[in-house]
This record gives sequence, C-alpha cells and structure tokens, in this order.
Amino acid sequence: MTDIFSDIRPYTEEEAPEKIAQLIENQKFLAALQKFVPDYSPEQLKKDSADFNKIYDFQYATSRRFMEKFMQMSTTNVDFKGFDNYDKDKTYLFICNHRDITFDAALLSEYFFINHLNTAKLAIGDNLLSNPTLVEVAKLNKMFTVKRSLSMREKLTNYQHLSAYIHHVLFEENESVWIAQRDGRTKDGLDITKQGLVKMLAMDDTLKPLEMLKKINLTPLTVSYEYEPCDKLKAREMALSELEHYQKKPGEDFESILQGIFGFKGRVQLTLGKPIFDEIDAISPDLNQNDKIYEVCKMVDQQIYHNYKLFPNNYIAFDILASKSRFEHLYSKDEKLKFQKYLDEQSEVQDVSKEKMMYYLLRIYANPVTTSLGVSY
Repeated sequence: MTDIFSDIRPYTEEEAPEKIAQLIENQKFLAALQKFVPDYSPEQLKKDSADFNKIYDFQYATSRRFMEKFMQMSTTNVDFKGFDNYDKDKTYLFICNHRDITFDAALLSEYFFINHLNTAKLAIGDNLLSNPTLVEVAKLNKMFTVKRSLSMREKLTNYQHLSAYIHHVLFEENESVWIAQRDGRTKDGLDITKQGLVKMLAMDDTLKPLEMLKKINLTPLTVSYEYEPCDKLKAREMALSELEHYQKKPGEDFESILQGIFGFKGRVQLTLGKPIFDEIDAISPDLNQNDKIYEVCKMVDQQIYHNYKLFPNNYIAFDILASKSRFEHLYSKDEKLKFQKYLDEQSEVQDVSKEKMMYYLLRIYANPVTTSLGVSY
C-alpha cells in the first residue's frame, strides 16, 4: 500500500524503534539531555529504551523530563482547567490560540503525561524544521508537518492532503490532533481563527462542511501566559512592519523557539473548552458556505476569549493604554510598578524607539482584555 502521507506524517510505531535507537546515539540530542536533564543519563536512556513498546514510552521518558525542566525554569505555576470535559475514549480536534511556537502544544502533552493518557498528534510548520536533530525529535513526538512556503495552486492541493491526513488520524488511527487557530503566532494579543484553516478541516468528499466539523469534535483550547516569552520580539516585529513588510532573518524562527522555551512566563493556564457541536446545529441553513465557516470561527474565538485567563499585567496594560484606572481594583500598586519596570526593560532595542516598543508591548497585554470583556481602550 502506498504511503500517501509519508511527506507530512510523524514516525509510525513500526518505524519508532529504529529511529529512537538512532536518536539516542545523536550527540546533539545527548548533549541537550545531559544539559537539561542531568539526572537522566544517556546510559539510563539506552537501558530504558529496550523496554519502550510505544512512541508514548519514549515521550514519557524524554519529552516529559525536558518539558518539566523547562516549566521549572520558566514558569511559577501551571494550571489546567476545564479538563473535566475531556473523555479519553473520544478523539478531538483541539484548535488552540497560538502564543508560543513550542510551549502551546507542549502544555497539552504535559497534561497527558501527568494523567498517563495517550498524547495527541501535533501540527508544526515546516519553517520550524530546519535543524535535522529537531526534525527527528519532532517526528518521534508525533508532530506532523504543515507546509507553508507554497504557491496558491500548491496550497490548495496541500490543504486537501493535510485535511485527509488529519481525518485519517482522527478516524483511522483513533488519535486526537492539536492545531493552532492560525498560521504563525498572534503578535498583537488578538486571538483570531483563520477561516481558511477551518475550511481545510471541513474538507470531505461525502459530508457537508458543518457535518464534518461536528464529526471531528472541534474543541477550542486556550493558553494564557502571565508574561509572553517572546513579547519583545513580537513588539519589535510589529513596529518594523509599520514601514515595510517584515522579512525574517535566517535563524530567527529558531531564536523564537529558544526564547519561547526559556523566556520567563510566570503563571500559565491551559483551559479546555467544550466541543462546538450544538452551536453548529444552530447555524442558519440559509447562509452560504463561507458565512457558515465564518460563524464557526466566531464560535471558536468566543470560547477562547471566554476561557482566557486575565492576569494583573493585562489589566495594567489596558489601563495605561486607555489612560484610565478602570481596572485598578484588580491589581496592586506593587504589581503595577513591577510590570512597568518589566516593560521598560523589554522596550530597549537598537532599531525601534522606546515609545514605539512600549506601545506595541502594551497592546500585546491589553488586547486580551478587549476580547475577553468586550471593552475598548
């Protein structure tokens, strides 16, 4: 049988033993293991690998340890909310707001590790897979590739291919899928679902789009960071984009990955919403297909907004931008001074004015208040 998904899929259970054996001889991977998980030696990993029966066993032995180390280094607390809605006997299409390249999806895997549940397959852009070792780690962590740098004709074909693969995972492999609500991270704190993404998920030869979106168990997932680990990079990019199209430099995505992993995040919350099922039934049949998809996008966004955890930093940023004290009862003077000092430090870059950086940094933190509470500054 032809392996029609070989260009985008992760490694299979059959391929995994050989690929794991190769990875645990990879000196770059072993160096990372020794640096960040020094109490788990390469020798112990090699010994343990003889008992790995599934990819999950490899993930639990290695990825879990890395993730817990990174959480310890960069967070003060991580909460998981809403997971009483989760049924381990069902598969889900988790559609998540996208704030960080790696941590957003890794947090879901961490929840599964904590509760000894099967992990989901995770979408990752091909622009993030330039490092050969990273590719191997990704494919052994159930990550499938979303191709980004394509022509318009290629994009349509690829969307059909990607949709077919996601449906294959959900209905044939009986595993859940995580995907971001848009291409690339939100830069300005506004979480908006891309209509083309939902169209892609709804593609099917036999079912109508809304029927397919019900079948895949479309479920919003919301990640909230007290401190966005890449806020400085995002603010600078938005400021420079005012004058011309922002062109990333070679290695910039990898820099963002590292900053996302190690950058301070403070308190973090991952909130599972409810499958959009009954809401889809309520969509008017008189709407055209594009408008129906648009209504689904709004439903996803509204759950993400409702489930977003607003921290004092968000309220402080809103009040500063609005030149008001509307939310001052939700933060202390000390919290405001601390956050203002943080913003002052983050606004120092060589090629953008401090005032411009401060404006965009404030927007990153203030905009979740506007979407969650329906207010404007």
